Amino acid sequence: MQKLNFPEYNFKLKKQDGKKLIFDPIRKKYYVLTPEEWVRQHTLQYLILEKKHSVSLIAVEKELQINHTKRRFDIVVFNREMTPEILVECKAPTIRISQKTFDQANQYNWLLKAPYLFLTNGLKHYICQIDFEANQFKFLKELPQNRR
Repeated sequence: MQKLNFPEYNFKLKKQDGKKLIFDPIRKKYYVLTPEEWVRQHTLQYLILEKKHSVSLIAVEKELQINHTKRRFDIVVFNREMTPEILVECKAPTIRISQKTFDQANQYNWLLKAPYLFLTNGLKHYICQIDFEANQFKFLKELPQNRR
């Protein structure tokens, strides 16, 4: 798989029925190693190992209902009060992070109200801090460290 703009991590990989699989530490099972899954697993390791978020406070690929349509977010990190803290949208490295990507994340975040958005294709990362009261956002260089 392609080298991404993340630190190096050790992943549990295996082959089954001719397909490469990668272990997801949150969902606790193996998934087909697609380019997007490669980005998602790097992002999870980054959140857990670098930013010190608890595995028990991270949700992966859960369903949302938006305007009577079912959608799935990639990753949400919750705080200890179980309020969404970070909404993560992952794309394959070949997919450019565009206005459409921001619109998709904002649509999900309209329900979740996470104060941070993290959009990544593994090569480029965009981090936004959202001020819902002022209806403003600002771009950050990196996600803040978890405040345990």
